[in-house]
Amino acid sequence: MTPQFSHRDPNDPEFWDERFQQGFTPWNLGAVPLGLRDFVHKLERAQKAVPNCLIPGCGHAHEVGFLSEAGWQVTAIDFSLAAVNTAKAQLGQSSERVQHADFFQFTPNAPLSLIYERAFFCALPPAMREAVVERWAKLLPSGAQLIGYFLLNDTDDLSKKGPPFHTHVQEFSALMRPYFVCLEDADVSDSLAVFEGKERWQVWQRI
Repeated sequence: MTPQFSHRDPNDPEFWDERFQQGFTPWNLGAVPLGLRDFVHKLERAQKAVPNCLIPGCGHAHEVGFLSEAGWQVTAIDFSLAAVNTAKAQLGQSSERVQHADFFQFTPNAPLSLIYERAFFCALPPAMREAVVERWAKLLPSGAQLIGYFLLNDTDDLSKKGPPFHTHVQEFSALMRPYFVCLEDADVSDSLAVFEGKERWQVWQRI
């Protein structure tokens, strides 16, 4: 049975606080997804410099420990205090890398080379899409990358109910084109049920 919630606006941190407090997090994989693992291993094989990475809307932040062990400089943020507390409780030594912060107000201590996206963009209502893309672009210098998972749909019958909110592939491309070029677009084999069949692993480079 789905828990009962009093907050219905995903722009409100309390919307997410309730869901974390009641353990209703169907977007939580509980592990590091395969696409990210492969990306990290490719960087290691290429002996490229380790990124300074931001994870907005980090939720449980399972990726933080893995990326820290790989040598990445990682900062994970969430505007839900319940999400931050949940992440810190399970991260151990890496818990210091999680901060309670609003993505639209957060300023990194050093220039970013990468942003990792997982279930953040699709968690916010469609009216926020342009603002999110513009913020990605502002935070990333030319040549930096946005990597991760994007919930895209190629049909015109997109439900307005969410989260998660699907984005039409053409709409997403139009939002991204002024700032980014797509370097990689691949199927996802380990999607959760809530994302299955509509999730894409993508790598975008800041123009």
